[in-house]
Amino acid sequence: MSRIGDRGEMEAFVRAVELGGFSAAARDLDLSPSALSKLVDRLERSLQVRLLRRTTRKLATTPEGDLFLARCRRILAEIEDAENEVGRSRDRPRGRLNMHVGVGFAIHQVVEVLPVFLRRHPEVQVDLRIEDARLDLVKEGLDLSVRPGPPDETLVARSLFDFDRIVCAAPAYIARHGAPRKPEELAQHRCLCISGTFSSERWSFDGPRGRVAVKVEPAARVNNADAIYRLALDGMGIVRVNEFICAPSLRDGRLVPVMPEYPCADGSQMLALYPHERNRLPRVAAMLDFLVESFAARPWRTAPTDPTPLPPPAP
Repeated sequence: MSRIGDRGEMEAFVRAVELGGFSAAARDLDLSPSALSKLVDRLERSLQVRLLRRTTRKLATTPEGDLFLARCRRILAEIEDAENEVGRSRDRPRGRLNMHVGVGFAIHQVVEVLPVFLRRHPEVQVDLRIEDARLDLVKEGLDLSVRPGPPDETLVARSLFDFDRIVCAAPAYIARHGAPRKPEELAQHRCLCISGTFSSERWSFDGPRGRVAVKVEPAARVNNADAIYRLALDGMGIVRVNEFICAPSLRDGRLVPVMPEYPCADGSQMLALYPHERNRLPRVAAMLDFLVESFAARPWRTAPTDPTPLPPPAP
């Protein structure tokens, strides 16, 4: 029975798929494109199955290639884990950290502090995927995912912080349309919603008489919190957005709270999720500790001591 020749064949196959072609994968692995192509060809001959469809424009996996890709990612991750555990530098973070973060938190918080982590751990290479989809960490070969709850029973969850959602709008919108005084009046307003979430068009509030939920009719739906936030800044409507996104704009007046006596404190949590025992890897443990250090105190709730003046608005 034919056997896979070596680890290099699997690495060549995985990186070719991840980077979308042999040339990019060859640069990443410090090989020539022809050498990398030969490794993949040898792998397919050993398995006696076609793993990739090659065209002049792109690479695509076959159904067999999809199945084999998930297995290769797990095998390569386990090999790297084993090497790190028995290596002389097991306590020093190093290697590739494959990490997923939702768009809003990544753009407005994580990217700002990531240089600190990279300077602190120069032997760690962070491969960051920024998207709002809930990914299968094992299938995608991810070490860590940072996203709002709920937790996934198949993964270990570490709570980073809890956060509120803020209902707010630009002063320009309030000047044109006025502000609702209670949740029921949202039906007469232009609301901006994040599509694809369970509660995107049903907003809950805590009021003087207890919990109330209202259905809003969105003037716009977008499957990205950052895009909805930017529409709100442009005065397009009322938005309910996570506080770690909108806090700077609330401080400088580009957005103003709407119905502050009806808060949206629904106990949401930001979680760091990872496969079992991945936190034993120094690079994963270092990132988990760094995320707690950076965000557990929710720094966006504290005004900067020396704020940088905003440029004047464009005419």
